[in-house]
Amino acid sequence: MQSSRKLWCVALLGAVTMMGAGTASAQEVKVWTLTFANDSANKAWQKIVSDYEAANPGTTIRVENRGVDEHKSALRVAAGSDQGPDIYFMWAGLGLGGEFVKAGLSLPLDKYHQQYGWGDRFLPSAAAFADLYEGGKHGVPFTFKGEAIYYNKKLFEQAGITAEPTTYDELVAAADKLKAAGIPAITFGGTVNWHLMRLMDVLLETKCGAEKHDALMSMKADWTKEPCAADSFTELGKWTNQYVLSPFMGIDQAQSFNLFVANRAAMMLEGDWLVQQLSESANLDDFGMFPFPTNTNRLYGFAEYHYISTKSSNPDAAAKFLDYFTSTPVQQATLGLFSTTSVNKHVKYENLRPLDAKWVDIFNKYSAVYMNGDQAFPLDVTTEYFRVINEVASGSIDAATAASQMQSFIAKRG
Repeated sequence: MQSSRKLWCVALLGAVTMMGAGTASAQEVKVWTLTFANDSANKAWQKIVSDYEAANPGTTIRVENRGVDEHKSALRVAAGSDQGPDIYFMWAGLGLGGEFVKAGLSLPLDKYHQQYGWGDRFLPSAAAFADLYEGGKHGVPFTFKGEAIYYNKKLFEQAGITAEPTTYDELVAAADKLKAAGIPAITFGGTVNWHLMRLMDVLLETKCGAEKHDALMSMKADWTKEPCAADSFTELGKWTNQYVLSPFMGIDQAQSFNLFVANRAAMMLEGDWLVQQLSESANLDDFGMFPFPTNTNRLYGFAEYHYISTKSSNPDAAAKFLDYFTSTPVQQATLGLFSTTSVNKHVKYENLRPLDAKWVDIFNKYSAVYMNGDQAFPLDVTTEYFRVINEVASGSIDAATAASQMQSFIAKRG
């Protein structure tokens, strides 16, 4: 009898244990992303998470936010360890996104793209980045963003600039007028390499044209044999010496933004996300915006993705959350908070602010995009690109030497 009772207790305990495991099915989805500059984006994240958790009892979404460089460093550590997030944010492309795909941190998501019908959800231009890599589809679109010149209308008026520049020569003429009026033309933060890189990227597009620019970025063209490469470095030196608010090498992008809204510089080369950031810090009516005039009919821009990590113990739960995140209701509700436009092609646009409406017009106008250098290059080449840009900006090397050093580094890596 006592033996039978022991067996019954053991069986009951096992059943309770199994029931507990089944009913609790507690799942934690760990998301590593950025601390966004505009507070509305951070609050939107919090609401998305709380709404999802309420609709999915037993699932916890734990978001860890970091600055850009800290985020990259944390992911590089994760790639070499047996732990990491379930979902991580990263810029798409062969450079930054490709670094972690190559390192084995990104899980191919073909089955989830098929399961959730993501092929019918996303803008083709945004979804195309998932197919850049070998071994399947990697990542889910988060945003698709353009970058352009924002300008202070009052400072333009003070300098006698009556129209937005539509050619590069007109832009340089505007910068000269600002300089003559004692107004720094543009501001950058030099401590974060990627900020000043934007200026070099658009100058390469302007001086080289689309085909040669792409060939240089894909390392199929010789930087020393294409005169436009040295010409671009020459222009970079001119801008940093004559037109950029100084000193800029000791400040970061956030400080550069603060100087812009404080009327210390007339222009800033930023993305469509700046509209919301400006609305929280200044009067939007005081600012205008136009694409950098490269004359190539391509928009400077990039995609941001969420990738599911190979370290994830809950990839199905991670994919389910990303399906919710990119769904039409959620994207409609958060329109303008993460980006001016949504990667979901079913989202409708109504009652837009003037600068938001202008971005929608720009996205509709441009069918081709050229990417930021740090997304086009592999990591090691990006690092060299940053170094050479900084050397030119500081006056340590001339344009011909800069082009030579870029090509020498590329040639050595084989």
